[in-house]
Amino acid sequence: MDLNSTLQKPELGTWRAGNTGTEGVWRFDSGQPGRHLMISALIHGNELCGAWALLGLLEHGLRPARGSLTLAFCNLEAFDRFDPAQHDAARFVDEDLNRQWSAERLSQPTSRERRRAAALRPFVEAADWLLDLHSMHERSAPLLLTGVQPRNLGLARSLNGEAAIVIDAGHADGVRMRDFGRFGLEDAQAPESRSLLLECGYHLEPRARDVAQDYCVRLLEAAGVVDASELSRLLPGWRRPDASQPAVALRVRAAVVARSERFRFTTPFSGLECIPQAGTVIGDNEGEPVVTPFDDCVLVMPSTRQARAGVTVVRLAERV
Repeated sequence: MDLNSTLQKPELGTWRAGNTGTEGVWRFDSGQPGRHLMISALIHGNELCGAWALLGLLEHGLRPARGSLTLAFCNLEAFDRFDPAQHDAARFVDEDLNRQWSAERLSQPTSRERRRAAALRPFVEAADWLLDLHSMHERSAPLLLTGVQPRNLGLARSLNGEAAIVIDAGHADGVRMRDFGRFGLEDAQAPESRSLLLECGYHLEPRARDVAQDYCVRLLEAAGVVDASELSRLLPGWRRPDASQPAVALRVRAAVVARSERFRFTTPFSGLECIPQAGTVIGDNEGEPVVTPFDDCVLVMPSTRQARAGVTVVRLAERV
């Protein structure tokens, strides 16, 4: 299969079944003390890079030396609908799986995504560390989203990868898996937990798969679940060069929410553009100009591909 030009949909084959009684979920226990690391992919069915990374970990026979490891292919129903010509249609079936992670929504299984979230819930609650692998609607540099907890920012910085770090508070339209339960608590309440969401790049770009693989290796090593020597032996070429300088950290201060599918930017931004002057017009939201609210405003994940009322189309951040 040629992955040089466009990332193809992986064939999960027998790996789809899992070994936990829950489809798509694998759990391996070393029998030794240590952290429980969970790596999740396909929260959205069109985000292929994470599926390739998990498939590679399984095919290479990776097992934890300490603690335990859970690998989860999450929204398999949406993944089954994937069509590279219309990849946005495979993002979800009924509703976004990554907005359902609150006790209230999980107690009301009114959609296929909520039912799937309920099935995945015990694995998320059992994990100490979580790496959630995603990709983007547009071509853009990779981003590592930490939430607002300093413990996650510290972990993100220590990984020394290429992704820009984004300190974000989540979405108004629902809680993400990365912020569920103790992952969303303050440092003093859950000092042992860590959770990161990695946006690896554009959905169909082979490089997004490479970024997903790289950060899997970095998290496995950082969590102490697998030794660096074993990772190098089993997964040659997965770890990419360390960043040449400390990753840029961006704190999201505001977000722009579309009023309708007619939202438009003034120019085709690709992300991480820095707009020097406050008050610069960057878009039109149903006739109302969208302006930068502060100087040196950095645009994070601008995209109108999913624009409709209530959807965030860009986040506005400052360098920290």
